[in-house]
Amino acid sequence: MKFNVRVLSEEDYDSILSKWWKDWGFTPPIKESLPLNGQGGIIVEWEKTPVCAGFLYETNSSIAWVEWIISNKNFRLKPQRKDGIHLVIQTLTDVAKNKGYKVVFSNNNNQHLQQSFVNIGYLKGNKNVELIKNL
Repeated sequence: MKFNVRVLSEEDYDSILSKWWKDWGFTPPIKESLPLNGQGGIIVEWEKTPVCAGFLYETNSSIAWVEWIISNKNFRLKPQRKDGIHLVIQTLTDVAKNKGYKVVFSNNNNQHLQQSFVNIGYLKGNKNVELIKNL
């Protein structure tokens, strides 16, 4: 494999991630709402091309959140794209485990992404509705 996993840098939000969210039709989350102001996650690259990224929210309990998994819509190498998404989820999960968290939670409504979580041992919970209020 020719994957590289690295911690997100200060520049990644503006130069990569915001574009990805817009490409998929989403409004990018505000930088301040992301862990460590947009640097609390990882990005996976294939031969120096950014493929996907995600974030780890840490709490003051035994639960951590793996969230905001996003991918490069223009990266179309099928096995590498799927493997990259798997690698993001698995790496963030491993980081949470290594930090002592006992439960990792994630919330999304994308069937393909849900399957990526299930494939590495996550269990599906109830069908929920996200309730969000911007302050």
